[in-house]
Amino acid sequence: MPVEPLSQKEVEDRLAELPGWSLDGDRLTRSYRLGSHFAATAMVVHIAQVQEELNHHSDLTLGYNTVSLSVHTHSAGGTVTEKDVELARRVEDLAPGHGAH
Repeated sequence: MPVEPLSQKEVEDRLAELPGWSLDGDRLTRSYRLGSHFAATAMVVHIAQVQEELNHHSDLTLGYNTVSLSVHTHSAGGTVTEKDVELARRVEDLAPGHGAH
């Protein structure tokens, strides 16, 4: 089943529900700061598990004590879709458990 791109208004409406996330070109982006490299690494592993569950794999960057995501849907022409929003929501839900802010 094809995944449809969200309109600009739909993206803006979804972003209003995702504090800290923004639209950077054709991608949803967010960076988190954590208390240590170990905490950041643990969060990356947790995000990777969610990506596998959703079968939706974003760009994920690990820094010393930071985690950054850049999310869009390749199968929808590199645009933002509901799959991206769902991944962002799931990451927001797990972030506090890692002490991310």
